[in-house]
Amino acid sequence: MKLVIGNKNYSSWSMRPWVLLKAFGIPFEEVKLRFDFTPGSSFYRALAEINPTGQVPVLVADDGFAVWDTLAITEAIAERFPAHAIWPVDAKQRACARSLCAEMHAGFGKLRGLCPMNIEADLSHIGPDLLAKDEGLRKNLQRLDALWSDALAASGGPFLFGAAFSAADAYFAPMVMRVSRYGLPLSPAAAAYSHLIQAQPAVAAWVADAMEEKDFLDFDEPYRKSRD
Repeated sequence: MKLVIGNKNYSSWSMRPWVLLKAFGIPFEEVKLRFDFTPGSSFYRALAEINPTGQVPVLVADDGFAVWDTLAITEAIAERFPAHAIWPVDAKQRACARSLCAEMHAGFGKLRGLCPMNIEADLSHIGPDLLAKDEGLRKNLQRLDALWSDALAASGGPFLFGAAFSAADAYFAPMVMRVSRYGLPLSPAAAAYSHLIQAQPAVAAWVADAMEEKDFLDFDEPYRKSRD
């Protein structure tokens, strides 16, 4: 089984299934394609062979069958490895977890747009200014905080749906990176959750790899002119 991903420093969508697979100890081969959105680039040529959307991530089975889109990949992993509690065991919690992931998938446009994931960069001087100027960003952050806080209160934590790490936690790991790197304020409960997720071995491994890339892609860098 292969997981095709983009740059670890920037690719928030790639981070989700990678962290999920690592957290549950599911073996896979990583295939990393450097982002290059120039028409006809090697990035697009490689993806054209497996994925009609030209996007990452893509999960490719041993027989070559490909699944793309992070929600579809998560469901495919859960079906292929039923012994792992990818989703919460309780039916109501499982439905809630899927709802939260779907909300993340379709929402938080201002937070994603104004604060693109950039793991290696300290942008803590940028976040508060963005927050002060943009009401949509403030609303997104308030909703994210409430989403985390409510889920933790309902489940008892320390993860979103109780004592065990699940797909929902993997799904929000890139948001943890965003609020951390941009210095965005969180309530005590949400901040504690953010620290917990950053400390998870699978998340720490992704971050370590991202820090080692030392690649600068100007189209993903609205706030820096170089790595220096």
